[in-house]
Amino acid sequence: MEVDERYMSLALAEAQKAEQAGEVPIGCVIVADGQIVGRGHNLTETLQDVTAHAEIQAITAAAQTLGGKYLTDCTLYVTVEPCVMCAGAIGWAQLKRVVYGCEDDKRGYTRFAPQTLHPKTQVQHGVLAEACAEIMTQFFQKKRI
Repeated sequence: MEVDERYMSLALAEAQKAEQAGEVPIGCVIVADGQIVGRGHNLTETLQDVTAHAEIQAITAAAQTLGGKYLTDCTLYVTVEPCVMCAGAIGWAQLKRVVYGCEDDKRGYTRFAPQTLHPKTQVQHGVLAEACAEIMTQFFQKKRI
């Protein structure tokens, strides 16, 4: 299995934790030198905090693990394209690389603010996109029943 797929699988496991807690199933892991330094999943309902997105949780954890606010040697893996708020945080943290699974046509940063990330940040999308989209689709289908 390719490295990006391996870490995206771990982000999907975080998304499953969110789903089990009744949260929108988005998960994230941050990797530095082959080690996971931060992980998170949506906690907006649990914490009653609209900013408690998976990426924000993982960035906070990674900064604490590494002892600094800049994550310039890290790759962030997230199951769904970041929103503008999360893209802003990713930009401020100066992550080296962002890898996301499926696109978010309604709220994704590329629709509203494609220049939000740090200029040096490399972006890869479409990694395990079908699995990432499927968990979201199933979650919202269950909500509508």
